[in-house]
Amino acid sequence: MHAPSYPVRGAGLGLRRDFISEAAEQPPPAASFYEVAPENWIGVGGRFGRLFRSMTERYPFVCHGLSLSIGSPAALDETFVQRVKAFLDTHQIRAYTEHLSYTSDDGQLYDLMPIPFTEDAVHYVAERVRRVQDILERRIALENVSYYAAPGQALREIDFVNAVLEEADCDLLLDVNNIYVNSINHDYDAVEFLEALPADRVVYCHVAGHYVEAPDLRVDTHGTDVIDPVWSLLDHAYQRFGVFPTLLERDFNIPPLDQLNAEVAKIAAIQARHQPAADLEVAHA
Repeated sequence: MHAPSYPVRGAGLGLRRDFISEAAEQPPPAASFYEVAPENWIGVGGRFGRLFRSMTERYPFVCHGLSLSIGSPAALDETFVQRVKAFLDTHQIRAYTEHLSYTSDDGQLYDLMPIPFTEDAVHYVAERVRRVQDILERRIALENVSYYAAPGQALREIDFVNAVLEEADCDLLLDVNNIYVNSINHDYDAVEFLEALPADRVVYCHVAGHYVEAPDLRVDTHGTDVIDPVWSLLDHAYQRFGVFPTLLERDFNIPPLDQLNAEVAKIAAIQARHQPAADLEVAHA
């Protein structure tokens, strides 16, 4: 069987300003690639700009955006998309991903808002994705997001996600923590949802921690360690689909870099259980 072609390999880490100086001097050994939000780095100069450039010149990078607002009722911000394109090209970013949600209307909403799970929304979002891909001259990937309400729901979440990916002909950023969070909040089977996703569209994967608000409510915070059920879901994903690149997200309560490296190393260890030794050598090359 031909091995899938991924933009990066192995286990990765979301790069944050809190530890970029340390990472530039002593890179966490378990991390094979890094991820940033382009909005946090476009136009940044000075010391941080130099540090960032030193990292992108040495290591593979992917981008996970915050402001594309692909499901917004407002017009697509094509000027912003052009700025993203320049950033991706300048830093030779391997993949650009975004959230299957929206963050703006006439102004910023400062949250990931749920797109209605309807046929009309599928067509609307798919058209906007195709336009973004035309401007960027590259495919993008959309992330299955966490959500806490489903206004105007006519389709199941899994059917909506798959329909957008198919009609837009774009890729998937698989987030196993979001699947777990949503499975608790909306009372569905996480494994069943995972297995219904199109494995051939996965470009890489996110794992993260979340907050337990109540027995039937989880909040996607990226502010704690990854819990065992999420690790188990990742393990199942590798068993089902084969090993794909996987990145640790940590946005709040950021621990020392050696602790982050330990969680990235855990990703690599789970990958190793499902991946031949020869492939692992390629992943860390």
